[in-house]
Amino acid sequence: MNQPIATGLRAAAPGELSPWQGWAWHGDENTIAYEVNDMRALLLDLHKPLWVVGEKGRIGLAASGSVSPGDASQAADSLPIVGHVPAMPFENLGDPSFRSTYRVKAAYYAGAMAGGIASENLVIALSKAGLLGVFGAGGCSPARVESAVEKIQAALQDAPYAFNLLNSPNEPALEQRAADLYIRKNVPLIEASAYLDITYALVNYRISGLAIAQDGSVQLNHRIIAKLSRKEVARRFLSPAPADLVNRLLEEGKITPLQAELSTRVPMADDITVEADSGGHTDNRPLVCLMPTMLALRDEMQAKYNYAQPVRIGAAGGISTPHSALAALMMGAAYIATGSANQACVEAGTSEHTRNLLAQADMADVAMAPSADMFEMGVKVQVLKRGTMFAPRASKLYEVYTRYNTWDEVPQAERDRLENTIFKRKYEEIWADTVKFFTDRDPSQLERASRDPHQQMALVFRWYLGLSSRWSNSGEKGREMDYQIWCGPSMGSFNDWTRGTYLEQPANRRVVDVALHILTGAAYFTRLRALTMAGLAVSPELERYTPTAPLI
Repeated sequence: MNQPIATGLRAAAPGELSPWQGWAWHGDENTIAYEVNDMRALLLDLHKPLWVVGEKGRIGLAASGSVSPGDASQAADSLPIVGHVPAMPFENLGDPSFRSTYRVKAAYYAGAMAGGIASENLVIALSKAGLLGVFGAGGCSPARVESAVEKIQAALQDAPYAFNLLNSPNEPALEQRAADLYIRKNVPLIEASAYLDITYALVNYRISGLAIAQDGSVQLNHRIIAKLSRKEVARRFLSPAPADLVNRLLEEGKITPLQAELSTRVPMADDITVEADSGGHTDNRPLVCLMPTMLALRDEMQAKYNYAQPVRIGAAGGISTPHSALAALMMGAAYIATGSANQACVEAGTSEHTRNLLAQADMADVAMAPSADMFEMGVKVQVLKRGTMFAPRASKLYEVYTRYNTWDEVPQAERDRLENTIFKRKYEEIWADTVKFFTDRDPSQLERASRDPHQQMALVFRWYLGLSSRWSNSGEKGREMDYQIWCGPSMGSFNDWTRGTYLEQPANRRVVDVALHILTGAAYFTRLRALTMAGLAVSPELERYTPTAPLI
């Protein structure tokens, strides 16, 4: 035998190989891969199963040959079998029912990033590649969302896509208008995010899509993926729609008696995306703690209600590399969702300046700041702190809001600092613009503010918080230090993984290519784990998956 000494694999403990007793591999020994590069090439051919063969300390991988009962020492062309690496195309990762339900080729989706950051182009590109994307409708005007629905439906016809429905406790009319639009335009799937409870608008969307299928089962024409991080919220989505809201819809003629009856047979959500530490709205929770809890809760609720299709539990937050994707799947996630990394892709509705900042981010370059949509409640979002002053400036506004009841109570020196440094406009000018904005969007906000000066101050402060994300998306000149860029630590992980590769440059980051590399790498690492479970030690060189070239 003239093969070089194996460098990719070795016994985990010296001299402790455990051959498959009574089985031998037969074939041309020249086809066995012993070197790292040759092994990597075989392992990356994800559709081919591999045999692990070796003796006397040399271990290799074979994609060809045959296996039969017998003693390998009895034939010249035989070697002992040390292990087996099953085929693992990335299409096989996760729950197959996710793929069949949404007619996609992978248990993966790109989550909604508000303000149209998860843009029409992003959703269309993913769908045409057989993947699922969610348009980021949160914070967009009704006209903007309707335009996006029309563009995506025209481009995709019957292909998979989804839209976001963002909980708006301060603007329930806006949430209801979005739900009405999705019902009217027959949007088949929404991602419900930032919910603390089940709302009228959400139940309206869900129940109005119920019907009886030909086989007598419940037909779900309006599906929901709920993104959440709290057990008490998950319990509500794992339950049927609240009876009081169903009855209200029935009384108002928005659903039929049959749909009201069918609502008791299905949960509020088809899927629950467990959101760990992420960009935007987040509770900063670790996925390793959340996933087991949510899976156990799902099983508890499934035993109680016996749904025809159990709710799938997926994972998001912190997922931007093959390793993190595999970790989530190995914990039992039915699918994975990505966010921050997609924001740095060319299809995202962000400015070039923002994408460049994101491409430089490290894991620690994030901070928590007050959110625009839930400012009065003290809810925070996770944002990029590198290259922007948004986080400390937004926090300063919340400090002033909680300390003073009216703008007049704020000391003059403080008012001057806020107007000159943060607003760069007079308070009264901003209030005038705010009145114009809410006159069309939600007049009830102005009614509250007319009675409560503290609420007026909140609306003015929300002017800055709301526009800061739009400035980031449009690339507003002169406002770069005020850009609000939603970002989680996973952005830094993605940058670390792609450093030194073609994906290091923002101009080369395409959302489908990023998805395919994450999935391919996760499948590759799944194959490596088959080797370690066979008692083999894998070399550091093999333990890396590097995106060397585009997969699209």
